[in-house]
Amino acid sequence: MSSQAGNLVRSSGALLATLRDRRPIVQCVTNFVSMDLVANALHALGASPAMSSAPEEADEFAARAHGVVCNMGTLSRDRVESLQAVAAAAGRHRKPWVLDPVGVGATRFRGETAAGLLRLRPAAIRGNASEVMALARLSGVSAEAAEPRGVDAAHDPEAARNPAMALARAYACIVLTTGTVDLVTDGTRVVGIANGAPVMARVTAMGCALSGAVGAFLAITNDPFAACVAASAVFGVAGELAASPGGGPGTFRVNFLDRLFDLTTQTLVGHAKLAD
Repeated sequence: MSSQAGNLVRSSGALLATLRDRRPIVQCVTNFVSMDLVANALHALGASPAMSSAPEEADEFAARAHGVVCNMGTLSRDRVESLQAVAAAAGRHRKPWVLDPVGVGATRFRGETAAGLLRLRPAAIRGNASEVMALARLSGVSAEAAEPRGVDAAHDPEAARNPAMALARAYACIVLTTGTVDLVTDGTRVVGIANGAPVMARVTAMGCALSGAVGAFLAITNDPFAACVAASAVFGVAGELAASPGGGPGTFRVNFLDRLFDLTTQTLVGHAKLAD
């Protein structure tokens, strides 16, 4: 493990302890399918979720929240209005916010929605490889095309390395591409996190919950790169510990929340697998 990777592992442990001490409020505009798991994962992690999406209270919630998550699942015109209002309010109050571009590239409506949200400057983008590649292409920063299969990735994160770096540079943000090995980039640096378990891909909303965790870690540090690495490492290690031989997605979902809840900084540092 390189010195950079080692430092990020140690900072991930420190950030986990800080998060549990501060219990940041994370406002989540997430989709109806994932809302339950996102809220429970944030609670288990040690954060305080606020599942508010009403445009009428966007400004007040952004003032109180420490981090914000905007998830593009289950889109409608009303939901787009909510996403735009919440992201704009986060910007006004200088609160870091995360864009989760669910299914971007599948329809023109999703592409237009993502483009509008990108103009509001997220601190981080969290998506699977297909979503990141499609977002980079739609933004004009990469010619590599990718169309998602529903909300599932049809590409490996390594295929999204260059588009993710271009996207991060263009929007001065961190891009976290998830898959068998998660990749975090700020446009110059790239770090891989090789934790996790195959069953995680069989549980709906795991990616959405990770986006919530990114929002929580962004809320407690001025280093968004380290925040994204910490969120990925925490979810990956908890996922490995939660996976049991013979267990299916239902068993895993319950075990995952328990392992997220009792994950110690020592266990995180001892199990995290980072590489430059």
